[in-house]
Amino acid sequence: MAMALGRRLWLIVGALLLLTAVLVYVSSRGATARVAVADVVRENLSAVVSTNGKVEPVSPASFRATFPTFVDQVDAVEGQQVKKGQPIFTLDDKAISADLAQARADLAEQEDALRVAKAGGRADQVAKTAADLKKAQASLDQIRRENESLTKLVAQKAATPQELEQNQLMLTQAEADVQSLQKAKATQVQQAQVDSERIAILAERAQTQVRDLEGKVALARGTAPMDGTLYSLPVRKGDFVKEGDLLAEVADLHHVRVRAFIDEPELGLVESDQPVEILWDAHPERTWTGRTETVPKQVVTRGTRNVGELLCSVSNADLDLIPNTTVDVRIHISERPNVLAVPRGAVYIEGDARFVFRVEKGRLHRRYIKVGIANPTMIEVLSGLNQGDTVALPGDVSLKENLRIVPVRQE
Repeated sequence: MAMALGRRLWLIVGALLLLTAVLVYVSSRGATARVAVADVVRENLSAVVSTNGKVEPVSPASFRATFPTFVDQVDAVEGQQVKKGQPIFTLDDKAISADLAQARADLAEQEDALRVAKAGGRADQVAKTAADLKKAQASLDQIRRENESLTKLVAQKAATPQELEQNQLMLTQAEADVQSLQKAKATQVQQAQVDSERIAILAERAQTQVRDLEGKVALARGTAPMDGTLYSLPVRKGDFVKEGDLLAEVADLHHVRVRAFIDEPELGLVESDQPVEILWDAHPERTWTGRTETVPKQVVTRGTRNVGELLCSVSNADLDLIPNTTVDVRIHISERPNVLAVPRGAVYIEGDARFVFRVEKGRLHRRYIKVGIANPTMIEVLSGLNQGDTVALPGDVSLKENLRIVPVRQE
């Protein structure tokens, strides 16, 4: 009885093992995986560098407060089109205008003083000194003539030595008076020259102050310097502004530029005059076009990225692109027409090699390929595949050599 039971158990175990083997065999030969596939096709392919950027006006005109004051009047609205000379804002300039009036008065005083100094001094003082010197010189000449006459008379005993001595004393005093007045005149001329140099410096400073205040007063009334868009107007009537605060920004926005941030490994791909596409989330249906202009000359740190800043000129005929907005940038590096291409996701990397899983009679087989340019979705195949071949795409199933699949084509 026990032997019969043991034999029966062995038969059951054997049957289970046989059933397992059959299932494994059937499984190995059956279609067990549904895998997405794609055909190798020919298409026009463009290599693209995708990044982000910032919209900037090309030649903006900015207004900043040049002195602390209040905003007296605002005559425009942010975003509106303005004409050259159109009023935008007015600042309270009463205090600065009073400073300007005082500075002009000070300048006039310094200019008068400079004219006096250049003329040798005050006119009345110069005239008095000249008249005194002329009078003293005339007196000296007269006494000298008298001295010569007395000397002859004393020799002829026609005059006394005492008269000659008295005349000699007068001659000495007259010569001293002339020398004193000549020295005073020379000192007066020298002082006038020193005063002229000193006052010239003061007058120049006064002129600089007047020009500075005139500029500030002129900028208290902001007018559009060109036809364009008033794209920034952060002030309102009654606001207090400090020196340096931004008041308004105007630019012709029909042509803008985009500062694109190119990651360091891709800098070698960009050149000037390459086609550019600009996309903005605020207008997902729109695409703006342009060209690259200034190629980066240095790498800077921007957040966690090392980037070069590439400037791109962009046409903005409808004025939809607004300065300081963040946009997506696509730079077309190169274009190749009618090339073999496969989805980038189908290509695997193995060291320096590239391979795909080609579908052959319901099974996957590894095929090594050489690749060319690529865009965000497709990559060029230079060799290893033919048009019409089918390759597997990655998905939930782990792809491997000789895997039997059910191909699923994506719509």
